[in-house]
Amino acid sequence: MKELSSLIADLDYQRLQGDLTVEITGIAYDSRKVEAGEIFVCIDGFTQDGHNYIEEAIENGAQALLVEREIEAPNWIPIIKTADNRLALAVVSAEFYDHPSRKLKVVGVTGTNGKTTTTYLVNSILREAGYKSGLVGTIENQIGDRNLETERTTPEALDLQSLLAEMVEEGVTHVVMEVSSHALSLKRVNQIDFDIAIFTNITQDHLDFHDSLEEYLAAKRILFAELDDDEEKTAIINIDDPYAEDILKSSRPATLTYSIEKDANLKAREITISPTGVDFLAETANGELELDLNLTGLFNVYNTLAALGVGIALGIDSDDIKAGLEKVEGVAGRFEIINEGQDFGVIVDYAHTPDSLENILETAQDFVEGRIILVFGCGGDRDRTKRPLMGQIAMELADFSIITSDNPRSEDPQAIIDDIEVGIKEQGKIAKQDYLIIEERRQAIRQGIELAEAQDLVFIVGKGHETYQILKDKTIPFDDRQVAREALAELRG
Repeated sequence: MKELSSLIADLDYQRLQGDLTVEITGIAYDSRKVEAGEIFVCIDGFTQDGHNYIEEAIENGAQALLVEREIEAPNWIPIIKTADNRLALAVVSAEFYDHPSRKLKVVGVTGTNGKTTTTYLVNSILREAGYKSGLVGTIENQIGDRNLETERTTPEALDLQSLLAEMVEEGVTHVVMEVSSHALSLKRVNQIDFDIAIFTNITQDHLDFHDSLEEYLAAKRILFAELDDDEEKTAIINIDDPYAEDILKSSRPATLTYSIEKDANLKAREITISPTGVDFLAETANGELELDLNLTGLFNVYNTLAALGVGIALGIDSDDIKAGLEKVEGVAGRFEIINEGQDFGVIVDYAHTPDSLENILETAQDFVEGRIILVFGCGGDRDRTKRPLMGQIAMELADFSIITSDNPRSEDPQAIIDDIEVGIKEQGKIAKQDYLIIEERRQAIRQGIELAEAQDLVFIVGKGHETYQILKDKTIPFDDRQVAREALAELRG
């Protein structure tokens, strides 16, 4: 419980009415979840405007209102007006929970691809070093050994501050989190005191939300621009990425660079990739480190270098860094092998951007002796311009493709498939033997597995760890991994 005046002390606000000395018991931005004594923060969102639900919030017990425009309400209720309630939500939430990020070592990972795997690698290093750690990300949130469900890559500001406060209460000392471009643009992490920030890469994604690639890059840049100019803080940057120089210019603290192709603080060489892992020699300022990973693909060499940089920045012993990295057996839905005793490979991956699709297909080409059979689609209500690009990449790098539905959301699944097919035709491969269109995803996965012969690889991509499929009017249970296992069992039977 805190006095309203203390919650809003750091805001640029206008008091429209009411007593600022009232006690506030909590914060809510969803009128349905308001409880007695809480302040209701009105967010003008993409589909709903919180200002339209003020009456419901008051009926549910709201003690105060945070608004962006003049509104009518009973004269007993305090009303505070700001120009930006997304920023205000971050500020009052951090204050309500006593700024928990200041009591933690916080590592933020941003970029188009590699965020999830990098956070798992960092978390493993932290645990190996003896720290009680937390994780915030796409697949799940973790507090020590306790796993929590997650709704989005980076939680809303209020939920994030609450989660970090819970971590502090349970004795967590270090936390690693994925930081999405949405979270940066929408100020969800505005009040997070990051100690280390990682830049993995930038490729085309989220242009349904950002107007351009430049705007998308600008969102990523925020994380590094807002790091304090503090000698104990570190930016870790992949300088093989074409946009790295832009990030470097925005970064204020000390910087660790990593690379495969260029001179850097952390460099990988003598790389050997196999179907089940990758070995390489990491060059660091502290000496060389031989690594034998249970993750495969060149992209995971980059993810490992980033995580290695965190270990070095935190002063963790090299033996603990090595053990932590090598203990990671895999990440759910990231190049996840499905093995039911068949004589061909089946892998499920989250790849849903042109770059990530290209990366995993190129990795597969290094070890697949037979054909690569690709089952993929694209999500609805998302960047349409990447669909034909993914069609082109599929035709170029896979031997056979089955185009299917992903999460169509409010769009017509066939219209999404048509967009993908534009890229296929531009690539010049339009013969029936090159691809099939099977809209129903379960049937598409089954067909891919039925087509496979010994030494082939069936690649099922786009949804990865997800256990649902979002349709126009409902969300249904759907897990690519489980569907693949069922199809393999039927094939064996």
